[in-house]
Amino acid sequence: MATNTLSATERRLQRLGLRTPQDFVIHLPIRYEDETQLHRIASARVGQTVQLEGEISYNEVQLRPRRQLVALLRDDTGSIFLRWLHFYPNQQKQVSKGQLVRVRGEIRSGFNGLEIVHPRVSRAGGALASTFTPVYSTTDGLTQPVLRKIIGQALESADLSDTLPDTIRHRFKLMPFAQAVRTLHYPPTQTTLSSLEERSHPAWQRIKFDELLAQQLSLASARALRLEQTATPLNANHEPLFSALRERLPFALTRAQERVINEISQDLSRAYPMHRLLQGDVGSGKTIVAAFAALKAISSGAQVAVMAPTELLAEQHHHKLQAWMTPLGVQVQWLSGSQKSKNKQQVLGSIASGETQLVVGTQALIQTSVEFHCLGLVILDEQHRFGVGQRLALGQKGEQQVSHAPLLPHQLNMSATPIPRTLAMTLFADLDVSVLDELPPGRRAVVTKLVADSRRQELIAHIHSEIQKGRQVYWVSPLVEESEALQLQTAVDTHAYLQQTLPDLSIGLVHGRLKSAEKTEVMEAFRSGEISLLVATTVIEVGVDVPNATLMVIEHAERFGLAQLHQLRGRVGRGAEQSVCVLLYQPPLSAIARQRLRTMYETTDGFEVARRDLALRGPGEFLGLRQSGVPLLRFADIETDTALVEQAQSLATELLSNARDIAQVHLDRWMKGKHVYLRS
Repeated sequence: MATNTLSATERRLQRLGLRTPQDFVIHLPIRYEDETQLHRIASARVGQTVQLEGEISYNEVQLRPRRQLVALLRDDTGSIFLRWLHFYPNQQKQVSKGQLVRVRGEIRSGFNGLEIVHPRVSRAGGALASTFTPVYSTTDGLTQPVLRKIIGQALESADLSDTLPDTIRHRFKLMPFAQAVRTLHYPPTQTTLSSLEERSHPAWQRIKFDELLAQQLSLASARALRLEQTATPLNANHEPLFSALRERLPFALTRAQERVINEISQDLSRAYPMHRLLQGDVGSGKTIVAAFAALKAISSGAQVAVMAPTELLAEQHHHKLQAWMTPLGVQVQWLSGSQKSKNKQQVLGSIASGETQLVVGTQALIQTSVEFHCLGLVILDEQHRFGVGQRLALGQKGEQQVSHAPLLPHQLNMSATPIPRTLAMTLFADLDVSVLDELPPGRRAVVTKLVADSRRQELIAHIHSEIQKGRQVYWVSPLVEESEALQLQTAVDTHAYLQQTLPDLSIGLVHGRLKSAEKTEVMEAFRSGEISLLVATTVIEVGVDVPNATLMVIEHAERFGLAQLHQLRGRVGRGAEQSVCVLLYQPPLSAIARQRLRTMYETTDGFEVARRDLALRGPGEFLGLRQSGVPLLRFADIETDTALVEQAQSLATELLSNARDIAQVHLDRWMKGKHVYLRS
């Protein structure tokens, strides 16, 4: 239907994604209100949501401290104030003196005693509800009664037949689908409010199971589709290059690194595209694993592209890979948006001719002017920072048409954000996942200290002392420009202040506004030891590796997310000396900031940090998945519903093997028949 022919209500419903009867059926309540009973004023407690009846004994529009409507409600056990900060004349009339009314709202402690702010008011004496009243997520102009009426109509007309046979339902002890949705929209009298709100009721269990099963079916189908695609097997003898690199390394690889290199090598030898996620904590040695993966591809005559989200991180990769690869005779090039035209044209020419075997860069790699001779492997670092389009664009650079079927490049995604097991089982079930769960030998855990801003001078004296011992220090500030609202000191101001306070030290400054060449110059000076104290923004969050830096100060640590704090802490602790991370905070702390800082103090385990971060933020925000195309869960909770996830995963495998018709019917209901999302 054309948008301009829709009624105002239909447009509002479409804003909520509600178009078909099936959409309304699974637009489930976000909470419930208990309107089945009346409470007495004398028994009301602060924080309780109550429904009261009584007589209005007092009504006044007060002008101080601000214009507001205040009324006093009495029953035979006591009285309570009602207050409106915004009101209309009809509301004032509704609570005029002598009126008998029913009010509903949350009890608060007010200046004159107990009160309800902005209560819902109706006439006294009406019939009480026979069941809990559902409350739905809505949009401006769409009231709860209208939404309830439309959902009620949808329940009469929608197809509520079960997508799962009785044998499967009985095996997993699942309530019938029709009974589950009717229970959640119209809870029976005997239902407890806690089982509905905590989503532990059998009706919620069925809905969550169905949603998880649809997600697992979708991801398993995506994986099956990928296995049907074709890629060039990169299976030439790689041992000469592998041996040459091992001999040049000043360190031995960990068992975890050896295991993952073997997993990737096996993938690259196959005739369908590798799609592997390499995850590991900060400092676990992902870059050297990527180097071996690149050598495996180069041994077979293929080109390799490494793309990082920031120029600083891309430069860091280029610096390391060039040092490892050039002595082996591998041609390594660098490509970024800030390169001068003449230099860029030379690089583009060598990529197109195949002379360049390994190219490292930023999003400049996906520009239309970049053409590869034979791209066989794409390596994406911090892959969740790229949009779907960007990830697809680089992969398409390597597509080759052979006998009417495109040959796709292999792809390795790297992430320094460890992914908790439950998240890997759900949102990443279509990927092969490799985990670097072991730090290189000699690494010592970073000691984390919480320091209030009032001890700043003491901290600065300690920094001076550390630098006198030959150490180097990071000082991270969160903003580049002044923000009165957040009162954060900027990196620029901090740099000037530290130069004035510590005039005998060489202090550098790096932030996102600097030109690329200036950033490179500052980082090189810090890496070489010419700069002893580096003031920076979060541009140094990932990838920067200076072993002599043993102290990290994070200013206004309460303003950072857990993932950022953990990444920044990972910039130190890369040498043999004991490293310290100081979280400089400004009291008072909010509850969530206190939880974040406590987590940082209690653990250096990236997987534990990630688990707590996931619990605080939820999966969408945790991985930036809202824009990535990955289907997020509406009803199930991957932390608390682990058992359901495992059951759904097991059943999805079974259905795709033995009952694809059942799988398709289930997907049609929950995915609306959309084409399975094939992860880029």
